[in-house]
Amino acid sequence: MSTRDPGRLDRIIAEARRAADERAQTYREQALKIYPWICGRCGREFTRANVRELTVHHRDHNHDNNPPDGSNWELLCLYCHDNEHQRQLEAAAGGRGASAPQNVATHTPFADLKAMLGKKPPPK
Repeated sequence: MSTRDPGRLDRIIAEARRAADERAQTYREQALKIYPWICGRCGREFTRANVRELTVHHRDHNHDNNPPDGSNWELLCLYCHDNEHQRQLEAAAGGRGASAPQNVATHTPFADLKAMLGKKPPPK
């Protein structure tokens, strides 16, 4: 017969409560308590069912800067958060993003079209 540990369940419950308290202290949990569950860019609203799609963005891009008042955070949906970081990458690359000038075609195939249409066909 196996020996039962009567305090095992108590330890499991205590560990679960401690883990929940630790999670509550993370900046994500703090931000979700401070701010409304709305994306700061597109305005999409979130509920408990989809709050996992809401991320905490560090305004100064320093993930170690987590003031308790949340002044360095904003809640962004996954799409807006990805867009914000893509903009940062493009700026770091010297602005060679979609708005940067790209190679332009110099050949103009219809440049002489009017002259060609104005010519009379040779007699048959």
